[in-house]
Amino acid sequence: MEARDILKRPVITERSSEVMADKKYTFEVDTRANKTQVKHAVQEIFGVQVEKVNIMNYKGKFKRMGKHAGYTNKRRKAIVKLTAESKDIELFEI
Repeated sequence: MEARDILKRPVITERSSEVMADKKYTFEVDTRANKTQVKHAVQEIFGVQVEKVNIMNYKGKFKRMGKHAGYTNKRRKAIVKLTAESKDIELFEI
């Protein structure tokens, strides 16, 4: 997989914005990607050094709309911690 295929989008929430001060960034990643692939993708795209990667899997929720029923898409979220010497990732261009 290519680096741009592994990282889908950054997750911007109140909680993820708070941990950015600790050089921790949250991304939604491909469900087939492992920690090593996520680490190399972040280093390649943003030019930073990654110290640690934590990954969480989310199951799809069951939803009903009248007689139609199904599940939402399953997701995988990665929290990437950068090294102390590494520069910050600019998610918003000001």
